[in-house]
Amino acid sequence: MTGELSPIDKAKFVAAKRSVDYVEDGMRVGLGTGSTAAWMVRCLGELVRDDGLKIKGVPTSTRTAELAREVGIEVISLDEAKWLDLTIDGADEFDANLNLIKGGGGALLQEKIVATASDQMIVIADVGKEVETLGAFPLPIEVIPFGWETTKSLVEEMLISMDVLGRDATLRMNGDRPFVTDEGNYILDLHLGRIGKANQLAMVLNQMPGVVENGLFIDICDVVIVGYGDGRVETRDINEGTVEEDRLDFLESENLFTDLQD
Repeated sequence: MTGELSPIDKAKFVAAKRSVDYVEDGMRVGLGTGSTAAWMVRCLGELVRDDGLKIKGVPTSTRTAELAREVGIEVISLDEAKWLDLTIDGADEFDANLNLIKGGGGALLQEKIVATASDQMIVIADVGKEVETLGAFPLPIEVIPFGWETTKSLVEEMLISMDVLGRDATLRMNGDRPFVTDEGNYILDLHLGRIGKANQLAMVLNQMPGVVENGLFIDICDVVIVGYGDGRVETRDINEGTVEEDRLDFLESENLFTDLQD
């Protein structure tokens, strides 16, 4: 079944498969959102079913919660967990300092809350997500629906004084209607091209009325696991200053690849 996967999907799978090695019996685990995170949830579900792994998962979106329950992971809320041992999630971009852009799937608010309530955040990604400087991927910000057009104008005006290449903001759509997050908010995607001072931009955005949260994850990620289409995996630990390389064979259970939806 793995032979039918594209190189990108193989890269996502091997990164996800390696990430579950960090999960131990009894842990409370934040479960990310997105296509790469979905592989991880499936891998954890296989360990729960076949190896008797006992964990409690805190999902970062309704769709991740549904998938986790489907594969047999016990799902609890963050309020029930109170604190997490680790969170495993994907990213839309990451740089050499393991700073991230997240929110392509629209779950950035829950993702950031869960990640910062964890002892450790592990990011899983294919090698195409690595960038020299953040910003090529549109930066999502979550805004309240009330006055969103005014918020958009204020954000675009603020960007004039920021170290970015572009200043256009677009409302994310779902068909002919605005995309609505799990919290009932809208998403503005900022087309910046390059972000020179991500720390500064993150702080300024979150001071603006109407902005709930932004998709810059600064100094939150501890480990990035990078997958390659040929099965190679590279694990970068920012705290230990280590880089480890390995290769995974595609000899996994076929039921991991059944009805997987991104």
